[in-house]
Amino acid sequence: MKQLFLATLLAAAPMAAAAESARNIVLNGLDVVFVNPDVEAIDRYFSEDYIQHNPAFPNGLDTLRGFASGPTAGVDYQIGNVIADEESGMVAVHFRVTGFGPKPFVGVDIFRVTDGKISEHWDVLQEEVAETVSGNPMWSPAGE
Repeated sequence: MKQLFLATLLAAAPMAAAAESARNIVLNGLDVVFVNPDVEAIDRYFSEDYIQHNPAFPNGLDTLRGFASGPTAGVDYQIGNVIADEESGMVAVHFRVTGFGPKPFVGVDIFRVTDGKISEHWDVLQEEVAETVSGNPMWSPAGE
């Protein structure tokens, strides 16, 4: 009986190790679109039925492929804090991006991961304000 249990446990171990966390899927997906663009890798992290809630972009992967294949000189996508709920597959990423316009933007991306791929996206985005009423910055690197 003990050997059967051990054999079952060992057989299941590769499957458990192969399941990538929603957090890592999102961070890897952002990396292949904005940080180290790789058009070929987009299909690995994003669902073909990708749902986009940003009003400026359509559903699907064409826009992401465009970002990954376009010029990236001067664009810097910085990831701050990341919050992930692995049970629901929801991941929120606080970020700052420069190079898309004359001023830096700060925002939050919210993603749903389904069946190991990013399937849905929402975001809020605004120009960064250097001096805030509270004195607190709009964005800071993770852990600060």
